[in-house]
Amino acid sequence: MKGLFATSSVALSLASRTVSSPLNGRSDPIIFVGPFTVTSDSVHNVHVEYGDKAFEGEVRVVHGGCDMTEVHHMHHELGTTFIRREAQPERFVWVVPDNAVHGGCLHAYSGPNLIGRSAPITVSRNIRKREDIAEIADASGPWFDGVAYMQSKTNNASFVAVAKSRKIAIVGGGMAGLLTSLLLDSVGIKDWHITESSQRVGGRIRTKYLAGTTPDQYQYQEMGPMRFPVSVTYADTNETLDIQDHKMVFQLGDVLNAMNGNASDLAVKFIPWIQSSPNVPANSNGFRLPNGRIPSAAQIRANSSYRYPAANASNPEEAAFALEAVEELLDESPERLRNASQNIFAAHKEAIAKGLFHWSEAAYLRYYLNLSSDTVDFVAGAGNSPQWDIYDSVYFAATTWRTIDKGLESLPRAFMPHVRDRTTFGRKITGIAHDEETNKVTLSWRKDPFAQEVETEEYDYAVVAVPFSKVRLWKLPKYSSLLSRAITTMNYQQSCKIALHYKTRFWEHLSPPIIGGCGSTDIAGIGSVCYPAYEINSTRGGVLLASYSSGTPARSLAALSTQDHVGMVQRAMVEVHGAVADEQFTGAYDRQCWEVDEHQAGAWASPFLGQQDLYLPAYYKTEFNTIFIGEHTSYTHAWIFSALDSAVRGTAQLLLDMGLVDEAKEVVETWMGRWIHI
Repeated sequence: MKGLFATSSVALSLASRTVSSPLNGRSDPIIFVGPFTVTSDSVHNVHVEYGDKAFEGEVRVVHGGCDMTEVHHMHHELGTTFIRREAQPERFVWVVPDNAVHGGCLHAYSGPNLIGRSAPITVSRNIRKREDIAEIADASGPWFDGVAYMQSKTNNASFVAVAKSRKIAIVGGGMAGLLTSLLLDSVGIKDWHITESSQRVGGRIRTKYLAGTTPDQYQYQEMGPMRFPVSVTYADTNETLDIQDHKMVFQLGDVLNAMNGNASDLAVKFIPWIQSSPNVPANSNGFRLPNGRIPSAAQIRANSSYRYPAANASNPEEAAFALEAVEELLDESPERLRNASQNIFAAHKEAIAKGLFHWSEAAYLRYYLNLSSDTVDFVAGAGNSPQWDIYDSVYFAATTWRTIDKGLESLPRAFMPHVRDRTTFGRKITGIAHDEETNKVTLSWRKDPFAQEVETEEYDYAVVAVPFSKVRLWKLPKYSSLLSRAITTMNYQQSCKIALHYKTRFWEHLSPPIIGGCGSTDIAGIGSVCYPAYEINSTRGGVLLASYSSGTPARSLAALSTQDHVGMVQRAMVEVHGAVADEQFTGAYDRQCWEVDEHQAGAWASPFLGQQDLYLPAYYKTEFNTIFIGEHTSYTHAWIFSALDSAVRGTAQLLLDMGLVDEAKEVVETWMGRWIHI
């Protein structure tokens, strides 16, 4: 990078110049080349050139009237730095205050001497509503305010933009880490490296191709994420609204396809997903049809006797009151769901104001409404999760869904040509260290688990896209109390999935046929059963997601041996579908219990009461040159969108740390960072 200041001899010669003489001549040590139009209450890069390459010394950049004669006449200061001949920065950072002088100029001073003045700068008022922070969030958990972020940094630490040659560690090759690499590449930062503990990229995306098949043989199931909600049609108004959040996933698919020249073997092709289907099995509370099978959702709707009644509350009137009270508090009305589908950040702020993060459903009923323990247990159980779950309510209300042809694994597969040469697989990080003297970050690991000494590599910054369920076992710097507590205590949900392979798609030929969709059963430990939405009525074999169980039951399932677990699920498929499930089973299967996965140690972040709103602000501060991203640092959890969302925030944060404001704005504008204010 070029530098900013001149030699002492040049500095002495400047003393003879009058400060009223016109500057911006090509002989001036510092030449301001833009911008000459800025917006108040925003952050900008100031680009400079050097008329005298030999200049060296301290430079102070200020903003004020174009006719100011002394530095103390300034309106405000941008910053101060020392310029060396061999290290002349090409741009500085300007945090433009809300009351910046319209038509003023930027001035560069070396001591009392004026060594550069810009042309007059137009300052337009920021008429954009601060809905990204003042309207959307608040002090208890803003998403990300780049202006406030830069204002909070010490002047000299944030004034000079650094070189794009900085060495960046990306720890974790899941979707957040992969998108971070793409974003850095897109703004010209090439010296990044992904360190991944497993032998693959994709994180919790786990498409399993059973019986030794390949993607184009369509014998697969999703053992991690499965689908993306697209839009909701509301019955009360008959209007259809797109769900805004997940559009980032579709955008990523388009970008990767273009980067790969639309190569068929790397294609990310979105196809319809069937979320609901009338003939899927339903929870009948123990009732069975005369043929021994579980009734379908359509059969139960048509004949209520096909479902045994649930246990009665000990106090029915109080239970009815409790249910009404919870519904009133949550207020998941069509209008509120519509609003959340368009702006999940506004919904988050609203939930904070209503106290939905301060009460679990059980605690609200027991300690706020003073209802009996029996009623609380009947209505709410004993969960310790905050009441805010409207994003899942919105997503699962979707009437249009998409998945990815040949499996979600296509998404990380499309990244491989772009990350393969800058990724190390099988390296399990055990620690992060920061050197105060060099301001460098060091990652450590062991090739031999029994080795006493660690191997290390040094970086300028580390972007950590690893679940806290793994990070909490590392040796870490002395992060702030809040961030340290988030790392050590963030709760993760557990889940288990079993995929079973069959000779034919027999379920599509039952009477009545089952065509896609997810159903549920009352069989212990089974949870949901999902039927493939691709290749309907194909003559090939097929793969069922025969069991998808989450929460406490999944912990018990994870303790089973694989054989016992798979055998239990296969017997359940016979109970659901009849003897044909036994006749058609090939013996091929896959099992994924996320809590015991060595690379994840949990399925997704599921904050306990108080953790969501308490910990969010900790993620928006860079501590010891380390930035944390991943779905656990997002407003929403468990969805691919959540991970991508965090990558945009984390990359913008990193670029601002480096003073690369132009690049941060480019990332925000390109990648739907709709609530980042820069």
